Amino acid sequence: MGRPMRQLPVELAGAPWPEVPATDPLAEVARQFVVNVRAAMNGRSVRSVAAEVGMGNVTLLTVLAGKAWPDLATIARLEAGLDAELWPGREAH
Repeated sequence: MGRPMRQLPVELAGAPWPEVPATDPLAEVARQFVVNVRAAMNGRSVRSVAAEVGMGNVTLLTVLAGKAWPDLATIARLEAGLDAELWPGREAH
């Protein structure tokens, strides 16, 4: 028997994503991460940011939509490429 599928951040948060805080603490961290990424994108397109940080635009789109949990490589690429601290601090959740 395989591991049960965990819910996605967007499924654990209020609508509309990512504007409404999540009651689930893990989903709230993911939501705050997405809010931080969007702010650091500073109006640039998903395609241009993805190319700049060295990742596929579909990966970035799915993270921004809350349809994927970002892995460490994705977080590190975005923080380095956008020159910003994107992971929410412990006091934020």
